[in-house]
Amino acid sequence: MTTPPDITPVPSPEVTSEDRMWVILCFLFTPLFPIITLFIDDKKNRPFVKDHYIPALILGVVEIVAVTILSFIPIIGLFTWLIWIINIIYAVKANKGLNVEIPYITEFAKKQGW
Repeated sequence: MTTPPDITPVPSPEVTSEDRMWVILCFLFTPLFPIITLFIDDKKNRPFVKDHYIPALILGVVEIVAVTILSFIPIIGLFTWLIWIINIIYAVKANKGLNVEIPYITEFAKKQGW
């Protein structure tokens, strides 16, 4: 018997509250917190954190580049802060213990072996 596609996946039991909090911080304070995670061995080797901190780092770099470019365009530059709402959405999903799939970025990071 298969589950219907409209049911959201249940978080796996090995995801601790500390793992969820660490991933939330990686999304909210990107790219700084993912860089810090690179240097903390016990954090970067946790499966849930490992699946998220590199995509969060890439997302942060992409957002910084996008905001920098868009800020030079007159009216659009005023609304560049809205890009950071994406990070909040991903942080909320991570807080539920669900694996966050960032379009293109997560797939790119997995193909690179990160």
